[in-house]
Amino acid sequence: MKKIGFLSFGHWTPSPKSQTRSASDALLQSIDLAVAAEELGADGAYFRVHHFARQLASPFPLLAAVGAKTSRIEIGTAVIDMRYENPLYMAEDAGAADLIAGGRLQLGISRGSPEQVIDGWRYFGYAPAEGENESDMARRHADVLLDLLRGEGFAEPNPRPMFPNPPGLLRPEPHSPGLRERIWWGAGSNATAVWAAKRGMNLQSSTLKDDETGLPFHVQQADQIRAFREAWKAAGHGREPRVSVSRSIFALVNDHDRAFFGHGNPDEDKIGFIDDKTRAIFGRSYAAEPDRLIEQLAKDEAIAEADTLLLTVPNQLGVGYNAHVIESILTHVAPALGWR
Repeated sequence: MKKIGFLSFGHWTPSPKSQTRSASDALLQSIDLAVAAEELGADGAYFRVHHFARQLASPFPLLAAVGAKTSRIEIGTAVIDMRYENPLYMAEDAGAADLIAGGRLQLGISRGSPEQVIDGWRYFGYAPAEGENESDMARRHADVLLDLLRGEGFAEPNPRPMFPNPPGLLRPEPHSPGLRERIWWGAGSNATAVWAAKRGMNLQSSTLKDDETGLPFHVQQADQIRAFREAWKAAGHGREPRVSVSRSIFALVNDHDRAFFGHGNPDEDKIGFIDDKTRAIFGRSYAAEPDRLIEQLAKDEAIAEADTLLLTVPNQLGVGYNAHVIESILTHVAPALGWR
């Protein structure tokens, strides 16, 4: 059995061909798609965060709204770029969203991806400390957030406060118990997956990673997951970790599916550079008739290793079509693979 959710980047563009022509469209349709996915029996509604782009950027108002409109589905991010985040403010926002959702928040965080602007985090008021690079800064912010989510007081109370304080040192409020165990790290390499395991974070692995061995993407990703689990076991954590992978998967069951995705579907991995130094491998997309799709997905080693599958959805095609994409996988593909 696997948990199956969707992952939306929340693109919007004022194009006549787009169903999301404004930021308002992208946000409101994200809420509607989460509601529809819950009704279909999906397990998760996840959202990507990008700054300085016509995409979803400020996750916590959206997560809180989805949490208020739904009752069962997991809600989360994949991922929040920690280079841009104030960990204390983030702990308050995440705690509030999780309480609104009744403890369903699955918060994916990471060092982030290549950006729309140069060093965009500087505009948010952040800079690496002496001897740090931007990746170090992101991991430092993450470590602070993890400590805060333990819920321990650390701030000296004012002897003459405006409102009465509880005894002892104070912490950011609201605090949501259990959220610390629902933090995920989006790892682009084996080393960062091991780093996340040592800190007791779950693992999110995307459709790209550092090309570390030259093997097919799904094989490298499966190796990354196994390295994560070995490091988790060695760290002696008292619970089982969770692991998600994301994929673009389209079951071609009607003429609309074939028109959108039935032509020129890449069936091989791609190699590229996400910066001047990092050679990356990009996983293939899947689009085929259900029987063929089942055969292809059965060979994906990383999906087999993961407990959670996030379906990346083409949100600009509208809520109705994306609900159909999710339903097609749940109905025509997942049962045959033992995911349901």
